[in-house]
Amino acid sequence: MTKRALISVSEKAGIVEFAEQLQSLGYEILSTGGTKTLLADNGVEVKGVDEVTGFPEILEGRVKTLHPSIHGGLLAKQDQPDHQRQLQEQGIEAIDLVCVNLYPFQQTIAKPNVSFEDAVENIDIGGPTMLRAAAKNHAYLTVVVDSEDYEKVIEELKAGGVSPEFKKRLAAKVFRHTAAYDSYIAQYLTEESGEENPERITVTYERKQDLRYGENPHQKAAFYRNPLGSEFSIAHARQHHGKELSYNNIKDADAALQIVKDFDEAAAVAVKHMNPCGVGTGESPQEAFQRAFEADSTSIFGGIVAFNRGVNKETAEKLADIFLEIIIAPAFSDDALEILTRKKNIRLLTVPFDRHLKHEHIYTSVEGGLLVQDQDRYTLEDADLKIVTKREPTKEEWTAMKTAWKVVKHVKSNAIVVAEQHMTLGIGAGQMNRVGAAKIALEQAGKRAEGAALASDAFFPMNDTVEAAAKAGITAIIQTGGSIKDEDSIQKADEYGIAMVMTGVRHFKH
Repeated sequence: MTKRALISVSEKAGIVEFAEQLQSLGYEILSTGGTKTLLADNGVEVKGVDEVTGFPEILEGRVKTLHPSIHGGLLAKQDQPDHQRQLQEQGIEAIDLVCVNLYPFQQTIAKPNVSFEDAVENIDIGGPTMLRAAAKNHAYLTVVVDSEDYEKVIEELKAGGVSPEFKKRLAAKVFRHTAAYDSYIAQYLTEESGEENPERITVTYERKQDLRYGENPHQKAAFYRNPLGSEFSIAHARQHHGKELSYNNIKDADAALQIVKDFDEAAAVAVKHMNPCGVGTGESPQEAFQRAFEADSTSIFGGIVAFNRGVNKETAEKLADIFLEIIIAPAFSDDALEILTRKKNIRLLTVPFDRHLKHEHIYTSVEGGLLVQDQDRYTLEDADLKIVTKREPTKEEWTAMKTAWKVVKHVKSNAIVVAEQHMTLGIGAGQMNRVGAAKIALEQAGKRAEGAALASDAFFPMNDTVEAAAKAGITAIIQTGGSIKDEDSIQKADEYGIAMVMTGVRHFKH
């Protein structure tokens, strides 16, 4: 009995060669539309699906394979006499191999200014239906959705037939593929309909790379990216040099990228263990990096540095003097690449900074569940700032407070940042009490704290943080306010002549 293969693909790479191989193995080829034309034009003998169904394609091709003559051939159990009898009675022949991939919905909605109508028209109906039917019945036929599997399928067919184990793996891939496809559609329609917290959330990610291990060598890990996600991300970054990224590299690099994007002026951000250790701004990337380095020249060793300006030769020469794991920038000049690639292992990544406006949610896994929230995009421009002390901040103090506030938003709570106009001076991160975080930041700043500003990611529950800041020489403080003891902190600031601003907005980061 002649075996039959049904081929209908949107992505046609390698399909002619695959069909030729199947035909040489004695398969009759069935096909539709553009796939049929392509195969016929390349000398493959092909039979139209409409010849099998006896029914023409209708509704602009929306209906062509949704027919008992097709789905009966896909779903029949070939070892069950009753199924075989019914096929014979209805004049239906079994289909032994299905090769289908789907309308390019993902690519369609990725186009700039795509219309809703065009997106909907690229929702495939017949393709997923055939794939799901064939995958359900994989014990009796072979289903292929990925061109990467063409060669392996032919190898097994030539060796006597596709093994049950490989059929099962192919079927599993089909259901992953159709689940992802439906996820893209659900995600797009949910966003278009304005639904903020739907009763179910389904997101899909594609594997970018296997990782050697996770946070520790005994933990297995892999890196996946959201195909519909922002191009301004480590997941979509281009790596120009160096070893593969590790699990911890990826998390630290993401942290650096999220901080540096908040600065309009040239900025450099150094990160260690998910927290900034030094942030600097300037007229040029090299000036910004020099300040970030001076902010904490010890902790930056072995760290990650992100720039929001291209790295030039002068900056690269400074970077080459210290050991860094990763450098991230919008671009590297040829001279900079020549200098930095002398270091064998350093990773050099570029990210398109002009594409960081896409809104994305943050997903955080907990055992048995998932937390979903918006990104923290709140800035001082959004805040209702209130000067609560007798003395108002000077122009320089305002600039220093703004620098500190941009950084404290990205520091693990409890968080305190001490800064002057163009750089951080001390950072206290992740402490169990606020005064503890302040002591770390102030101790790191040392004498440089005199005349500097201090930012807190949340309110002061006591006036002890103000006391510690005053004794270190801080002259301006920016904090959220909202404590029942705010007045105590205000009075303490007035006592020392400190200017204090309250934002009304906190920036907890857990």
